[in-house]
Amino acid sequence: MGMGTSNFVIRWINFLTMVIICLLCMLFNGQLLAIAVAIFGVWMSTHHDGCRKSLTLPVLGLGGFIFLVSMIGFLGALKKNAILLWIYLILLCMILVAILVFTVLAFIITNNGSGHNVSGLRYKEYQLKDYSSWFLKQLNNTDNWKRLKSCLVKSEDCNNLAKQYKTLKQYKMAKLTPIEAGCCRPPSECGYPVVNASYYDLSFHPVSSNEDCKLYKNSRVVKCYNCDSCKAGVAQYMKTEWRVVAIFNLALFVVLSIIYFVGCCARRNAGRTRQCKV
Repeated sequence: MGMGTSNFVIRWINFLTMVIICLLCMLFNGQLLAIAVAIFGVWMSTHHDGCRKSLTLPVLGLGGFIFLVSMIGFLGALKKNAILLWIYLILLCMILVAILVFTVLAFIITNNGSGHNVSGLRYKEYQLKDYSSWFLKQLNNTDNWKRLKSCLVKSEDCNNLAKQYKTLKQYKMAKLTPIEAGCCRPPSECGYPVVNASYYDLSFHPVSSNEDCKLYKNSRVVKCYNCDSCKAGVAQYMKTEWRVVAIFNLALFVVLSIIYFVGCCARRNAGRTRQCKV
């Protein structure tokens, strides 16, 4: 191996070693974790429309706050400053408690509610009464639902069904989302004949006493947006979103706990160094 080749290899080995060490330092101090949380928040925002981003901003805010706290810890460890490390540990402890409380509440809130299978359909229908009282309170709030309903109408989810499923057979074989199943069509128990993906024959008298049967209209701005079945579909969506964030927070709590332990060790070492200098 020539001298030039050897120098090239050594330079790249040293560079890669430095990068790995920096990444490990950032990981144990929290910067990489904060970036991961922010990326998770961005992923949530790109996968949901404006109607269904209830947890996107809180996740992004958490990522930003963790990054700020990690910078305090980084400076404290770099300068071996016990005061900065104390501030870092206190803030990190607050984050851990907040994550733990939110995660426990999220699992409790999302414990209830599930879809009901309907014969002949490949998707489930949802009933509002199955969900937790917290979801019921949020969705039955007039102002909250007025805002959500307006957003759902503008999202064109229901009107796009006719474009996606051009034949009646395609529509009956479709796997509708909870919101599409609850907001874009009347409950199956109503017994209205299906004409196409966006139109039902309402001349038939409903065979069920369900109030949603009377509330459904074929109009693109009405549909079943005032129905409890629509609120149930939104509740199911919220439940899924909250459960995903709760699982993510559980993993985040474990990693932050390890970082907290490392931070405690760094603070103890900083305190010993200060005593030695004195």
